[in-house]
Amino acid sequence: MTKPEFVYVTYISTTPEKVWQALTDTDVARKYWIGGKGPAHMNVSDWRAGSRWEHQRADESRAVDVVGKVVESAPPRRLVLTWARPAEFDDESKHSRVTFDIEPQDGGVVRLTVSHENLAHDAKMLASISGGWPSVLSNLKTFLETGRALDYTGTQAR
Repeated sequence: MTKPEFVYVTYISTTPEKVWQALTDTDVARKYWIGGKGPAHMNVSDWRAGSRWEHQRADESRAVDVVGKVVESAPPRRLVLTWARPAEFDDESKHSRVTFDIEPQDGGVVRLTVSHENLAHDAKMLASISGGWPSVLSNLKTFLETGRALDYTGTQAR
């Protein structure tokens, strides 16, 4: 059975260190990590291989919507995570895998490639991330290049 995969590539006028910080620093992530119509989120972990990470809502509830383990952490070039619903954290067969490859290019540009793999078991998750990742990553690019994130309607706001 083929495992569906989602790959998104974007070029950002910034440094690898700033992309890494935007992915791993809760205070930075909450400023741009807005996918679709839901609340802003932040990613919480110590970012060491083997550690748990949580994708938490950046509101007073701090609800956890996604959890996983840090598979690989090589700042500021590569971050690999497992990705699962909180109720499925203990069942690794239900985990998908997200890889962030951060590659410096000429002229102060970074190539960010996000690959989300092993989604065959969960069509609903595939549909969700297929809309969520473009929104989040476009917002990340805008935030790093302008200092302001987009709001839900696509205008600069935050």
